[in-house]
Amino acid sequence: MTYHESILEAVGDTPLVRLARIDRDLPATILAKLEFMNPGGSHKDRIAVAMIDQAERSGALVPGATIVEATAGNTGVGLAMVAAVRGYRCVFAVPDKMSTEKVALLKAYGAEVVTTRTDVPPDSPLSYDSVAERLLREIPGSWRPRQFANAVNPATHYSVTGPEIWRQSGAHVDTFVAGVGTGGSISGIARYLKEQNPKLKVIGADPIGSILSGGDAGSWSVEGIGEDYFPDTYDASVVDRWERVSDADSFAAARRLAREEGILAGGSAGTALHAAIEAARTAVEGSVIVVFLPDTGRNYLTKLHSDEWMMQQDFWSGETSDITCAKVLAHKRGMPPLVSVRPETRACDVARMMTAYGISYVPVTDNGMIFGDVDDLTLLHLVHGGADLSVLQVKDLMRQTLPLLDENESVDRAYRILGGGPAGVIITRGGYALGFLSRSDLIDYWADRAHVEEFSL
Repeated sequence: MTYHESILEAVGDTPLVRLARIDRDLPATILAKLEFMNPGGSHKDRIAVAMIDQAERSGALVPGATIVEATAGNTGVGLAMVAAVRGYRCVFAVPDKMSTEKVALLKAYGAEVVTTRTDVPPDSPLSYDSVAERLLREIPGSWRPRQFANAVNPATHYSVTGPEIWRQSGAHVDTFVAGVGTGGSISGIARYLKEQNPKLKVIGADPIGSILSGGDAGSWSVEGIGEDYFPDTYDASVVDRWERVSDADSFAAARRLAREEGILAGGSAGTALHAAIEAARTAVEGSVIVVFLPDTGRNYLTKLHSDEWMMQQDFWSGETSDITCAKVLAHKRGMPPLVSVRPETRACDVARMMTAYGISYVPVTDNGMIFGDVDDLTLLHLVHGGADLSVLQVKDLMRQTLPLLDENESVDRAYRILGGGPAGVIITRGGYALGFLSRSDLIDYWADRAHVEEFSL
């Protein structure tokens, strides 16, 4: 019989797989290190086991203690998995951009989660690192692995992951490509591989907005890689060059990986894959590129692997419809293209207009100029509060909540906006109001179009 004593013995020895369809027309062979096949779903399982082992040996972590950490999810999952086996409590500070799947996963392992803001500088008391420090002070008997400063992090990849890759590749790796979060994986693996092949080149794949690759600091949507500071666990000397990758290119590459290779990976894997493909285009014939794929795409089913989310975030790279907003507007029946009121219109008249046309929003315009809009919820609150709508004017109630779209914009753009929350969009011509499109207008247009196409078959 062959079996493991616990799930922790299954960590590591993940497969190295050729991306035969993606590299088919490229001069180089691309091999992917599938780290999501660790039991917790990412490469962070490796360092979670190693850091806890070291802390137990040193006496820093004792039975009944609480593990506290700042994590984008994957390290937390690894720590929570080890904690479940060994009987520790876990409390994690996580960034608010983390996917709902990751948060749910942490909780499924029994971890407690504290959500923190990402729109603050690293030294802010509201950052996830600062919140983790506060939790460490407040929780008696707690221990923090400090993955961004713990030397066990890169050492684990140097002693275990690097040798795995070298062995699995048949001692032939010309280029290694990986993203950088804590920097532990790229630092440890690259150091080992360069010792085996001094000519090996290392490419860092970095989101646009991260300072690691240079340039101005900004924001990005890819999770788990890119930083606004240089972690202690990152050795900058191992990176020979950088490939800066946009969110859109990262997500497109991850989605392509699933559709062409049957490999469902996360956004950071897409960042690394995009960089690997770019490197392969100019590579020497027969060379081997190893790309590091950190985590599973199952953590992002409601994000990058969702067509709707990609559309709403304006990352969609599918076919763009040649149907314009003006064409849909011209299709509207039973009411004018634009039902609007002036700023001086009485609120009671707006209420009657909404009832007559069965609408919830009315744009506020004057000679085509757009001033805002009034919605039925605002009127409902006023009436419930006892307000006299006959003495109130629109200019006292209006807000600016409805987005604007030029008439020549694709209807796909209107779909992405309406699918993300707003009940309607104001269609403009030269900056002046031309019409109003609601969700029902789009449904009506597409339903009629489908009926015509079916009838013509």
